[in-house]
Amino acid sequence: MYKLTTLFFLTMLLFLSCSTAQKNTNGYTLVWSDEFSKDGLPDANKWGYDAADGCPSNCGWGNNELQYYTTAVSKNARVEDGKLIVEAHKENMGTKAYTSARLSTKHKGDWKFGKIIVRAKLPKGVGVWPAIWMLPTDWVYGGWPASGEIDIMENVGYMPDSLFCTLHTKAYNHIINTQASNSLYDTTLSDAYHDYELDWDAEAMHFLYDGKKVLTFTNKHEGFEGWPFDKEFHLLINLAVGGNWGGKKGVDEKIWPQKLMVDYVRVYQKKQ
Repeated sequence: MYKLTTLFFLTMLLFLSCSTAQKNTNGYTLVWSDEFSKDGLPDANKWGYDAADGCPSNCGWGNNELQYYTTAVSKNARVEDGKLIVEAHKENMGTKAYTSARLSTKHKGDWKFGKIIVRAKLPKGVGVWPAIWMLPTDWVYGGWPASGEIDIMENVGYMPDSLFCTLHTKAYNHIINTQASNSLYDTTLSDAYHDYELDWDAEAMHFLYDGKKVLTFTNKHEGFEGWPFDKEFHLLINLAVGGNWGGKKGVDEKIWPQKLMVDYVRVYQKKQ
């Protein structure tokens, strides 16, 4: 009886230790997460959809992409076997020749500062353009790029071994070729799950890949033009097809469907 009681106590202590470790990381506390534990459509309390093809007001989502983003269509976005699957198919819908999904936490998960970690495995093939990124919830400083954009991870299929971390602001953006960006090379992006992380506070943003720092962007205190990142942002996960960047080398029509697979999303914050 003593041995069983001791074993039970030690088991519970280990469980509590693991639980505490998950919720607290170097002073950060878990404030939002999705472990994708229930099969079916993504949790509607945590995820919404940016739908259709963006036309006529934003045709191709500003990048001349080829997909139609659907809403609550399990073929394009679902939870299955503990993973979120965002899947692009070659099929006509609306004005587009492909379908896919663009999930958003807007008004369901909006944060100013924190540690955002997304563990994912990328699709593969010429024409895919997966992204894990953030946009301002309220666009306080004006339209893009004035209110900012945070690209935690982007990959384009014709560079299958490269991931990109990028920031856009009014002063730093790709239209005027001043964007803050860096890349990392890894041959396993579409073969294994990796952690894509943003560590963000009032003074700097650090982009990490499996704990390895890829890019640091500091607040130079030059106004919102250089640092609009003092407002709430929400998370987006999407798989685009083609476009100005993703389709620069064309689109292989034989590779579809393709999947962006996400193991978990975890958001931590420090007490203010």
